[in-house]
Amino acid sequence: MKRLSRLIKILHTLGKYRLIDLLPAQRPFIVRCLFLPFYLYPKKTRYTRAQRLRMALEELGPIFVKFGQILSTRPDLFPPDIIEELTLLQDNVAPFDNSVFKNIIETTLEKSVDELFESYENAPIASASIAQVHGVTLTNGERAVIKVVRPGIENIIELDTALLGVLANWVERLSAHGRRMRPIEVVRDYRETIFDELDLIREGANASQLRRNFEDSSQLYIPKVYWEYTRRNVLVMERIHGIPVNDLERIRGQNTNLKMLAETGVEIFFTQVFDHNFFHADMHPGNVFVSEENPQSPSYIAIDMAIVGSLTREDQYYLARNLIAMFRRNYREVAELHVLSGWVPEGTSVSSFESAIRSVCEPIFQKPLKEISFGEALITLFRTAQRFDMPVQPQLVLLQKTLLNIEGLGRQIYPELDLWETAHPYLEKWIKKRYHPKTVFDELKYHSTDWIEKFPQVPGLVFDTISQIKTVAELAPELKTASKAISDRRSKKPWYKKVLASLLLVSAAVTFSVAPELISVSNTLAALALAAAALVTLL
Repeated sequence: MKRLSRLIKILHTLGKYRLIDLLPAQRPFIVRCLFLPFYLYPKKTRYTRAQRLRMALEELGPIFVKFGQILSTRPDLFPPDIIEELTLLQDNVAPFDNSVFKNIIETTLEKSVDELFESYENAPIASASIAQVHGVTLTNGERAVIKVVRPGIENIIELDTALLGVLANWVERLSAHGRRMRPIEVVRDYRETIFDELDLIREGANASQLRRNFEDSSQLYIPKVYWEYTRRNVLVMERIHGIPVNDLERIRGQNTNLKMLAETGVEIFFTQVFDHNFFHADMHPGNVFVSEENPQSPSYIAIDMAIVGSLTREDQYYLARNLIAMFRRNYREVAELHVLSGWVPEGTSVSSFESAIRSVCEPIFQKPLKEISFGEALITLFRTAQRFDMPVQPQLVLLQKTLLNIEGLGRQIYPELDLWETAHPYLEKWIKKRYHPKTVFDELKYHSTDWIEKFPQVPGLVFDTISQIKTVAELAPELKTASKAISDRRSKKPWYKKVLASLLLVSAAVTFSVAPELISVSNTLAALALAAAALVTLL
């Protein structure tokens, strides 16, 4: 009953904001029939379709707001007007009762708040859809923040994501346009992401790793995790003090070197992606601060490490080379790299793919470099690749989103930022370093333990192989005799049987190889049957 009531509320909200207008103008008859009640709601001409979508998500509550925020990170699936509007969604919800907050802490940590902390702030610092944050002072005098997952949120997520799945299934079944947006996959990814955010131990572990990676860096500071107070639904971290990255008035007011600040953000991104292979994938303005120390050599502070990303070693290499080739306008190399990396199917026509890349990238690169969006260019490239059956790869989607955030923040701080001027030398240096003799030696040293472990098995494998070769050699005379007998019998066959056998063999070859990408059990069996028929004909 609860699920039905919630579904009716969702459908009413979709109708109220006329979200039927998000579907293409040419709708199939069955879609028009099923969504007929939506047309009874008055048109909202005062608002654009993107504004209406944002307003509907806000009305449906925090889980839908969070869903909208995640949709805003998928420019590979949605048009720019919707992406732009969804980025305005604010994850601010009414705080839950302070006594409930304290009770969760005391139940989880098995001590009273007065025993655990020297002081505790009753008013929350932040309240979002997943968790709430209060300030505390530890018994050793250090100032910290305590984050607690909202009570009952798992049940709400289960209910709302299940209903989102139902709606996604409808959209995918009823509309070709809907299928292209892959709504079922989007909802599945959202469900995994939001449940990951409920595990605060995971967030703490991510924060510890990032802190370790930047331990000797003056560019980025990650607050310390207090593990003795941290559990799955409670997280205690060092309290940081900085200027929100979008508070430009305060950043300028402390005479910050804006050019260096913007370029530092770009360097941090590439360091995380290529050197550490572990990047903060939720770098929106609410999670990034500017340190008030040393404004002439500024640095950043990052919080909320619930979402992180990493690439395979191969993806790192192909991504770096793709970016360099793309900005050199070497579209042939870009196309070849996509095929070599396996991002597009092996049989893809490189010439056709090159032509498609050129047609979408060339207009972008007619602008001055400082006006080109690095992130948008990468998204355009991957969108083009999707037309050639490039599957959605979550790690690359996270990377696109993070790059867009970093670039947007950088241009907001310093509009003259030339991302390529910072990125190009970094990528060139990284590729050279990757194949430096020392790097190769370190790789060999890293794998040497495995090789030494397997080495004692090598002699046995060699002797087994030699034994198999001997067996085949011993059979060789009999095989030769059998072959001669078959040849003699075949030479006596009438000419029309030879022709028939030849046709059957050609049919088998065609069945098996005319379309390698379509090979299945059925056509493999058909090819084998034709080959067998040819053999019987000859015998």
